[in-house]
Amino acid sequence: MPNHVVCLKHGKKYSAEYVNVLYRMVTRNLTVPHNFVCFTEDPKGLDMGIQVKPLQLNSDINGWWYKTMFFNPDFGCYGTVLFLDLDVIVFGNIDKLFTYKPGEFCVIRDFNRSVQSHWDRMNSSCFRLETGQHANVYQEFMTNPGQNARKYHGDQDWLYANVKSQYNFWPDEWIQSYKWEMRGRPEMNRYNGKRNFVTPGDPKILPETSIAVFHGDPNPKDCIDPWCKENWR
Repeated sequence: MPNHVVCLKHGKKYSAEYVNVLYRMVTRNLTVPHNFVCFTEDPKGLDMGIQVKPLQLNSDINGWWYKTMFFNPDFGCYGTVLFLDLDVIVFGNIDKLFTYKPGEFCVIRDFNRSVQSHWDRMNSSCFRLETGQHANVYQEFMTNPGQNARKYHGDQDWLYANVKSQYNFWPDEWIQSYKWEMRGRPEMNRYNGKRNFVTPGDPKILPETSIAVFHGDPNPKDCIDPWCKENWR
């Protein structure tokens, strides 16, 4: 079965540059044969090597809630699917994300793990599934997407509520929160209307870590740390 790395670009929050940079980072750090696919309603500016699939827009769905569509058995990619958010830095080899527990659903253990060791919620910045796995995540959401989106804070809360078994957390060391784990929750300030670190610093990088996740501010492009400027490319 084919392998796919997929991402989602909806609305104006992230430019085509974020998709292009993610594509280049994945290309450098993944040797497993794969297709790189972006689901979007606006493909302008995307690199030629990126396969584009149109996002089926719904007036009741916005932003991250479109991630539920990757659990639709008919969403358009068949095989093994690795989803990545746009606000990540891939800086190490990620072949293991395809070879780890093959055929099983894998997802990040939410980054509150850094303060609560037994935390068992999910973070949806990176997950892997076989097409059609946990189809109820999509099917139940689509029964009333507007109401479901209002009831839950975000897609990963919906995911946690609807995937109760047959899932695995990635090893925590593989995918780390840049702000909380790699930079140790540094002091923040506001620059030009956006939050950023008060002073530049160097991340603590574990030997097993391959992906840094940027939840909230700063985004990889805006981060003042030299490491981010060197690796987000």
